[in-house]
Amino acid sequence: MAAQPTATPTAPAPAPAPRDLGPTHACVRCGAPIPLDLSMCERCNPLGLEQPATSQAHGTIALGLFIGVVVLAIVAKLAVSGVGPFTGRVTDVQPAAGGLSVTLAVQNAGSKEGTTRCRVFDPAAPGLSDRPAILYSPRIGPGETATFASLVTTLGTSARPLGVECR
Repeated sequence: MAAQPTATPTAPAPAPAPRDLGPTHACVRCGAPIPLDLSMCERCNPLGLEQPATSQAHGTIALGLFIGVVVLAIVAKLAVSGVGPFTGRVTDVQPAAGGLSVTLAVQNAGSKEGTTRCRVFDPAAPGLSDRPAILYSPRIGPGETATFASLVTTLGTSARPLGVECR
């Protein structure tokens, strides 16, 4: 009787070396890296069906972004239409600790409630030497006038006539 041949274990075949794809981008469905001239990988398009061009995919994304920006601009315009214009006047200026206590009366001539930013300045010192104070009004209803006081530290401590611009 002859001895049974024993099977010697063989090492598994080495995995094929990954091929160099060159510059790649993500598959449009699964995100796998694929060459730039393809849109989908072999897993997502196993039958090799006609693929959309990468420029078509990028163009669709760019168009979506453009439409999104236009929609946001329209929504923003509708949200702020009817607010203002605002007119302001300085009703009182008093010396205070560290600056001036300035009282403003601001009117909302618009059809919606809103707030405004008022620039308080010294009209006797125009130009670069003018260091205006920026004050924000409380919410003012349509056609209403709000009066509020604020401490201004950038215009010195001596009471004098001040100007205001509200936008």
